[in-house]
Amino acid sequence: MKIIAMIPARYQASRFPGKLMKDLGGKPVILRTYEAAVNTNLFSEVYVVTDSDIIYKTISNSEGNAIMSKKEHECGSDRIAEAVENIDVDIVVNVQGDEPFIDELSLSKLIEVFKNDFKKEVDLASLKVEITNKEDIENPNNVKVITDVNNMAIYFSRSVIPFHRDSSIDVKYYKHKGVYAFRKQALLDFYNTPITPLEAAEKIEAIRYQEIGKKIKMVETSVEAVGIDTPEDLEKALKFIKNVQ
Repeated sequence: MKIIAMIPARYQASRFPGKLMKDLGGKPVILRTYEAAVNTNLFSEVYVVTDSDIIYKTISNSEGNAIMSKKEHECGSDRIAEAVENIDVDIVVNVQGDEPFIDELSLSKLIEVFKNDFKKEVDLASLKVEITNKEDIENPNNVKVITDVNNMAIYFSRSVIPFHRDSSIDVKYYKHKGVYAFRKQALLDFYNTPITPLEAAEKIEAIRYQEIGKKIKMVETSVEAVGIDTPEDLEKALKFIKNVQ
């Protein structure tokens, strides 16, 4: 089974433009992420797929694998799908470009889903983390997920799901973390399908997979990602790097 990592990397970011090229302990954020993915030894190959010349050159000049997107893309799945269309691969893992402190354990759990899926019934695997704070549960920026008894995703929503009607019943809430492992065909089927109605309503790409019949296995993790979304996040990351160097 050939397993690769793809790191979608846009230069522009609404909250923190150019964040992937910001210096993080002597190296750009995107290069730190690329090297961290390589160093997990989980993947046959690691690629950065980008729409940016400067990101492409940064990875290439460091003897890394980089692919330039040929089209404009609305989401990471589309960017990755275009890149892998002509690559011989079984499983593609989406690694977030702004998360240089990779959670190796969670990624290995996603990969194990496919190694144990002997009947090839799972199309995607993704991560969920329990949330207990009322504000986090009600925050529409946090995508929630509900699953069946086998941890297969039933639905994703920005609304509070499930609705806690009976207070005598213990209910757990899970936030969806946007880290995926895909079978190549599931990724290509997504790419070749126009945006679907519920996906358009919720603005959640995982829903398109469900609307076209793909099965998503959710894997629980207790690790919250350390992403770089703001200048303040970058300052925290710089402090962390200095402490471990």
